[in-house]
Amino acid sequence: MSMFCYQCQEAAKGTGCSIKGVCGKTNDVANLQDLLMFVLKGISIYTKAARENKIGYDENINKFVFDGLFATITNANFDKDVFVERVKKGLEIRNDLRSKLEQAGVKFNGSELHESATWEGTPDTFETKATTVGILATENEDVRSLRELIIYGVKGLAAYTEHAYNLNHENKDLYKFMQDALVATTDDSLTADDLVALTLETGKYGVDVMALLDKANTTAYGNPEITKVNIGVRNNPGILISGHDLRDMEDLLKQTEGTGVDVYTHSEMLPAHYYPAFKKYEHFVGNYGNSWWKQKEEFESFNGPILFTTNCLVPPAKDAKYKDKVYTTGAAGFNGFPHIADREKGRQKDFSQIIEHAKKCTSPTEIETGEIVGGFAHNQVMQLADKVVDAVKSGAIKKFFVMAGCDGRMKDRDYYSEFADKLPQDTVILTAGCAKYRYNKLELGDIGGIPRVLDAGQCNDSYSLAVIALKLKEVFELNDINDLPIAYNIAWYEQKAVIVLLALLYLGVKNIHLGPTLPAFLSPNVANVLVETFGIVGITNVEDDIKMFMN
Repeated sequence: MSMFCYQCQEAAKGTGCSIKGVCGKTNDVANLQDLLMFVLKGISIYTKAARENKIGYDENINKFVFDGLFATITNANFDKDVFVERVKKGLEIRNDLRSKLEQAGVKFNGSELHESATWEGTPDTFETKATTVGILATENEDVRSLRELIIYGVKGLAAYTEHAYNLNHENKDLYKFMQDALVATTDDSLTADDLVALTLETGKYGVDVMALLDKANTTAYGNPEITKVNIGVRNNPGILISGHDLRDMEDLLKQTEGTGVDVYTHSEMLPAHYYPAFKKYEHFVGNYGNSWWKQKEEFESFNGPILFTTNCLVPPAKDAKYKDKVYTTGAAGFNGFPHIADREKGRQKDFSQIIEHAKKCTSPTEIETGEIVGGFAHNQVMQLADKVVDAVKSGAIKKFFVMAGCDGRMKDRDYYSEFADKLPQDTVILTAGCAKYRYNKLELGDIGGIPRVLDAGQCNDSYSLAVIALKLKEVFELNDINDLPIAYNIAWYEQKAVIVLLALLYLGVKNIHLGPTLPAFLSPNVANVLVETFGIVGITNVEDDIKMFMN
């Protein structure tokens, strides 16, 4: 076994990737990511000690931790050199912090410290060490399962934390929790019950971070509005921007204005069109293509350069014609792709290189025409509340289906397109994340002017779906959110979906159906706890599932 990773839904054979990641991650990169996680745990041991002893430390350490967590998310960064440098920098940070604490009088018993706080390595030993500190280093299957569930939730927390940070919004309790949670995964004295409690606490901070990011996005760009988004093209050269980071979107739009270069969104960046602040840019043309996993063919036909601001990046084939046109920034990275450096404080990122590249390219090849509608975040839906409530009371709307989460490339994902298509006409789909690409171009109609697919936005905008549910609970004067006519049929792929799931569990939502398969990182005993406590189950087939939901 040259590696082991089971953090995403595509884990090989439903158990884990042991030779090369299905995502395209090579074994050396996978192992170095494990080593980075190990070093981040060591840093967190000392930041926790600093807080307990009321000793201040460089705030940039917090950013180093959540940046590192984000970089290890599925399909974000495949660049081996990046992880070597992060491990080197992490060891330097860890050792400097320990020295500072010792100088302040804090004493450490080396024999009692977790190895992540004491191991000293050099680049020539990194790869060997990395094979010993990964997931399987925890021998007890159930403890391992709970630790990884917490870690994957924390990775999702880190992603949303970084987006909020980029818009100058922080909640330092999030930094404390992420680091304390990492430390907890090194503590062999914690019982399974302790770890289950920490899992739910992770969900609590999931709600907090999504609320923070919602505030950051709406403060900067306004509340999303119902918007028709063009899916055709113009005759100008273009830049295709993918990922999730709206601050990168803002910088790119400002710098391309007046250059003759159009900007198109791809995959999870589609919801940028819903924000009022971006609508003033005439060269912000529309959305090109579909979900992340179709990027190989769609990037070929786009003809211009592509900018990845975050995941989900798919390694290109060796003969891919577009691979000399891909740029990365932020947490994203791939060996050989130009990487655009982080912005200096108070300044924009410098996108001049990709803009000059775009000017030399032909315009995109049109692959479809028409429009898709979105912008149904909580503020917009609340403006329609009376209409929605009346439709429920009259029976025009029988049930809402939350179909948020992720899309993926496997054939079993067709289930979600078929499910949406076959739902009764008196039902409405609430969605967020790239899962929407399975049905947002279907002709599903409306109910009294209310579209049958209400797209709230990116995966983090699942917060909007929770706010909508809580508001409906209040309007209908219910005591339990589970008494609402809302069913949850959620698709998952990677770690941001994990934090969304944990957030819903923290809010008390039960009977969530999760697919297309249950996570490989859930041991049978841990899966049973989730089933018995929260009613989490998988999916079966479209006909039987619809019948079950409607009954």
